[in-house]
Amino acid sequence: MHTPAPETTQTPRIDFRSAVFLQSASQLENSPDDSGSEVAFAGRSNSGKSSAINTLTGNKKLARTSRTPGRTQLINYFDVGPDRRLVDLPGYGYAKVPLAMKEKWNRELERYLQHRQSLRGLVLLMDIRHPMRDQDDQMINWAATASMPVHILLTKADKLKRGPAQNTLLKLQGQLASFGGLISVQLFSALKKQGLDSLEKTLNRWLGDDSVFDEEGPIPLDEDPSAGD
Repeated sequence: MHTPAPETTQTPRIDFRSAVFLQSASQLENSPDDSGSEVAFAGRSNSGKSSAINTLTGNKKLARTSRTPGRTQLINYFDVGPDRRLVDLPGYGYAKVPLAMKEKWNRELERYLQHRQSLRGLVLLMDIRHPMRDQDDQMINWAATASMPVHILLTKADKLKRGPAQNTLLKLQGQLASFGGLISVQLFSALKKQGLDSLEKTLNRWLGDDSVFDEEGPIPLDEDPSAGD
């Protein structure tokens, strides 16, 4: 007599192609209710962030690229299911943006990463030809302070041959080894759809598993002694 295999509980896969624009926010206080789960995408201007989001969702117009890089300073939220969101954070590092605007959005990005309770992980995009600039390092440190998992996409991987691309990947993995399992790195090309499956697996794990954070996760905004500074 055949004995049925025991049932296993699997997290339902998210249909990223169902993504729809939810709202924009100029600061953390204007964001959607801080409930459910969301994953944020961040990166320098021209890192390929919009292309990655559009490739993931199969919608070339979902994440729009500003004609003037660095000028679109809004947090954009996209719905991918009940209480599940993708978040497009403003690009950073564009030289022509006024210093006051850079400082304001540095503060907002830090507050978002350290205080947003529904944030389950950060996808950090870097052009494979120019990885780990100063502000990339700053983003990683902000995330680490909040015990936030980070998944790095080395974008535009099609611009390098396989050997140099792999060498860049291995070098960065070694450079970030001290963070342990908090940070992962992969190659990605929006043009060739390289690495799309790996990205989807990471996002499904983060958005479908509410135990990603331990008790030392993001700091509630009203408990942060510096929140009023």
